[in-house]
Parts: sequence; C-alpha cells; structure tokens
Amino acid sequence: MRPPDLDSPPTLLDALLDSWDRSNIILLNLLRAVPLGGLQARATAGSPTVAQLFTHIHYVRLVFVFEDAPEGAIELPTAEWVDEQNREQIATWLQSSGAAVREAVRGRIASGRAMETHYDHPVLLLQHMLWHEGYHHGQIKLALKMAGCPLSDDQAGPLTWRVWMNKHDAAPVPATETEHRAKN
Repeated sequence: MRPPDLDSPPTLLDALLDSWDRSNIILLNLLRAVPLGGLQARATAGSPTVAQLFTHIHYVRLVFVFEDAPEGAIELPTAEWVDEQNREQIATWLQSSGAAVREAVRGRIASGRAMETHYDHPVLLLQHMLWHEGYHHGQIKLALKMAGCPLSDDQAGPLTWRVWMNKHDAAPVPATETEHRAKN
C-alpha cells in the first residue's frame, strides 16, 4: 500500500492489495523461518512435505490466474507438489505467483471485467487465496511441530501477526533471508 498521504487517502483497492502483499510477506517469512531440514517435515507419514506445501501454494495461485484472468497468466509449473529443497527458489516462485495474483485482481477491478471461470468478483480470488494459504500455513507449522522443530510464538509472531497489524510507519519486517537470519 502506498504511504499515507493526507491529500489522497488509500482507496479500498489499495487496502485490499496491501492485505495480499502482507499475506505474501508472511508466507515468505514463514518459508525463511523453517529450520534447516524442515522442508522435509511432514505432519503425518502420508502428508506432503513442508516444501511440497509451499510449491502447492505457488501452483494453485497460478492455476486460478490462468483460469480466471488469463491475460496475467505466467508459465504454469509442470507439477503441483514439488519437493524443492532450495528455499530461495521457492521464494522466487512465491514472489512471482504472488505478483501474478495481485496483478490479476488489480487489472480485473480496474477494467471492470468479471473473472472468466470462478468468483462473482475479483476480490473473491484474493479471499480464496488468503483462506487457502492460511490453511496451509497451519499445516506447515503443525508439520514442523510434529518433526520436533516447532516455531515458537516468539519466533512466529513478529514474522506473521506483526506484519498484519503494524502500520506502515512501524519498523519494517525482514524481507530477505539474510535480514531474517540477522534478526534471529
């Protein structure tokens, strides 16, 4: 969201897109907080790995953009549940798919166009992604806990809840792995 300006307050669309941006930052922060070896963690024997959950999120984002706002589609991954172990590669994918969702919603609202396949309004794509990713965020934290490497509230709070609740003039949340590791 753009910085506060007394002459032109943020629009509702600005606030909605800011919520999406914050959600993506939270997901990236969670990825970067996963302890060494944690990408292989599973909640149960038959569950996807933490890495697969992150790559599934990336895949789902891109599929819905492809189906609902194809003008903003980027290349779809060849697989949905990829067990990628390079967290910077996963971060790059999530940044790319996050930007695609953001632009799909912004573009459809700006042009007054309906979504092609799903949703009565473009905002509902954002809401679906927020719900879907929140669900998997919980699964990731459960998998880490079951693998014996839980994220404490002291670790997770500043990387998640603080991102949602801080105003823009508050201290920034680490955005890169280097910044995150330096703070811990």
